[in-house]
Amino acid sequence: MPHLPNHLPRIWKPPFVLLAAVALICQAAPEPLPALNIDIEQTSVSGISSGGFMSVQFQVAHSSIIKGAGIVAGGPYNCSQNDVVKAITKCSCTGEPNLACEVTPTSAQVSTLVDGTKASFAGGLIDDPANLSQQRIISLAGGKDPLVPAPVTRQLADYYAKLAVPAANYSAVTLENAGHTLPTKAYGSACAVTDAPYLGKCGFDSAQAILGWIYGPLKAPVKRARGRFTEIDQTPFIPQDGAFSFLWRSGLDSSGWLYVPDNCARGASCRLHIALHGCKQGQSYLPLKPPPGGGLYNGTTFVKNAGYDRVAANNNIVVLFPQAVSIPGVNPYGCWDWWGYTDQHYADRQGVQIRALRSMVDRLSSGGH
Repeated sequence: MPHLPNHLPRIWKPPFVLLAAVALICQAAPEPLPALNIDIEQTSVSGISSGGFMSVQFQVAHSSIIKGAGIVAGGPYNCSQNDVVKAITKCSCTGEPNLACEVTPTSAQVSTLVDGTKASFAGGLIDDPANLSQQRIISLAGGKDPLVPAPVTRQLADYYAKLAVPAANYSAVTLENAGHTLPTKAYGSACAVTDAPYLGKCGFDSAQAILGWIYGPLKAPVKRARGRFTEIDQTPFIPQDGAFSFLWRSGLDSSGWLYVPDNCARGASCRLHIALHGCKQGQSYLPLKPPPGGGLYNGTTFVKNAGYDRVAANNNIVVLFPQAVSIPGVNPYGCWDWWGYTDQHYADRQGVQIRALRSMVDRLSSGGH
């Protein structure tokens, strides 16, 4: 943001600041998360980049309730092993140019990760990883992704194989011309671009591919979703113990978003999908250039343009869009915690973000008949 000239009166404010202030005052308060008729065992999760890594963490930590997962530009469970340097050099290339990329076909040390998964289950920190063999999993990778290159996603496949996920249950999709992006049919930057908003016009519907693989054949996406987007209050679900008595320390925003198809709002039996944004995609992130929809912050750019609502509308799928937030000096890009910026439990059921997500799932599925 440009600096204001020193000679301007102190009371003067540029028009966009005044408009932003008025909009903030007039903005409706987030609504409580509703209790719906959702079968908790039909819960699924997906995400891109840090959201992809977190999707795997939530999937493994709570495998007893997960139907399947979609991982876009993500890697195997607990890849960083609580080491940020490993996260940004061996599980991704996000440390460049300050730290050289060291991704290789074996840099994630999959056997070590599998042993760690089994040890976490033995210690009561995650659900039984044997549950993974019953899940449907799809990974999406960009052939031109410079941040989470192909060897990382191949090691994700190796991780699942070593935990007895049948080959028939795992789909690996590579879009050769895609950068680090969530591929869409026609929204966002050019497919090969790796830049905000990390939604790419690839002629490929990621939401349809993910939900269709997890749940089986679905009705075709609608052009305009019938249902309702609601800004929901995340604060009741964020643990307030220890260091997390300060909301910002959790890395979770005070609000998130929920899409509920009309049928689900009327009490129909529905399924739940959790869609996790990536770094620099959260609603409160301030990008270097204005998002496509205008405004200063990302807002609902990811929520309303990733395509999940158009698929969910005709298929009785409720979509939860939780929101992470930046922590200055610790998590400046608003990433989900996949390297340990919250605490050492970031990848298991005791982790503050995983606990919050599970609490939201429990609330949403508490209205079943």
